[in-house]
Amino acid sequence: MNILGFLVSIIIFIGGFYLMGSSFYVPGFEAAVFFLGIITSAIGFAIPVHLLKRIDG
Repeated sequence: MNILGFLVSIIIFIGGFYLMGSSFYVPGFEAAVFFLGIITSAIGFAIPVHLLKRIDG
């Protein structure tokens, strides 16, 4: 379960970076897509730090 949770969280984390980078190519919604990328990266970071610790512990 650790490996699967880690893989899911790293995919979400990198997807957030992708959203932040691609926000400059979305005319009119740059701030919204960039903010969504920040939130997505934060969720990807929070999964192994907070959730997996409680599931495995």
